[in-house]
Amino acid sequence: MTDAPHTGGCQCGAIRYKISGELLDSHICHCRMCQKAFGSFFAPFVGTKPDGFEWTRGKPAIYKSSTYAERGFCPSCGTPLTYRVIERDKISVSTGSLDEPERVRPGRQYGVEGRMPWFHELADLPGTCTEDDIPSETMAAIKSNQHPDHD
Repeated sequence: MTDAPHTGGCQCGAIRYKISGELLDSHICHCRMCQKAFGSFFAPFVGTKPDGFEWTRGKPAIYKSSTYAERGFCPSCGTPLTYRVIERDKISVSTGSLDEPERVRPGRQYGVEGRMPWFHELADLPGTCTEDDIPSETMAAIKSNQHPDHD
């Protein structure tokens, strides 16, 4: 795993965090609960020990998704931020909430019983860049409300 520190936060910028500890178990989870929590086909996570993790701005709302685990999310914009097994000494952050998610490559898949049967076909789908789908005059007029990566 790439060296710390890693920083990240939610889409609106109300919540920010820093990971100074070792990154553990970078993975994607296909289970139905993660699909629902992310509104997606899977959820990407990377973990660390709590003593290597700190909230630097704000605190997430917590949803106990089961008697086993809880999930942190921004109460303002809804960004999924954390997953924590209640009885374990580890916190996982959503890889997409990292400022540089490309630094963290998944090494495992969990919950494969929930994996979409066509998941392996995604890389073969045709693709376009955002700028190719939106006219340049429209792109120029768009004002993003997304907090920039990094503070």
